[in-house]
Amino acid sequence: MALINTEQNVSVEILKTNEEKNMRNTFLKTIGGTMLTILMLAMFTNIPVSAQEVLNSPQTEDGRFQSPGNPRDLEGTWDVQVTIRNCQSGAAIRTFPSIGTFMFGGTMLDSTSGIPQAAKTPGHGVWQHLTGRKYRFKFKSFSFDASGNSTGWTIITHEADLNRKASAYESAGFSQIYNMNGDLVFTGCSTTTAARFE
Repeated sequence: MALINTEQNVSVEILKTNEEKNMRNTFLKTIGGTMLTILMLAMFTNIPVSAQEVLNSPQTEDGRFQSPGNPRDLEGTWDVQVTIRNCQSGAAIRTFPSIGTFMFGGTMLDSTSGIPQAAKTPGHGVWQHLTGRKYRFKFKSFSFDASGNSTGWTIITHEADLNRKASAYESAGFSQIYNMNGDLVFTGCSTTTAARFE
């Protein structure tokens, strides 16, 4: 009798051990499947991220970033009339058309008819919402002489006031022209009027 009881106990222990292994395997498979699903979602989910969107957003007094307002406001492409001005008197020197594009996330492109395209690259830059309907933008382009040799770069900085309908803006600012050594060689002033290109 004692021998049968021992065999039954061993059989019961083997059954318990097998059930525990099956439960453990089922648990591990469930966890593994869940982790694989989470990993696949993370890999194939498109989440737009922009460092400039945060870096160029204005901050509140406690250092938190504010949202840049209605994205339709300045985003888009604009027909621009640039007027080069005398920095002391404000008198107009010359006017020419340009085109500027403000993109989601705070980047921008500028192309102008004021300087032949062989003498400069398009401008690449950043923009940010300041407050209300006021924005600031800044862009850089490289310049070349008639032989195609690089002569330096120009950085243009403006503050723009957008109208209530977000269909036009006016801006004023300055340009800084640098030689290839990075020395500032000239500062100029300009204003613009712009209408949304649609």
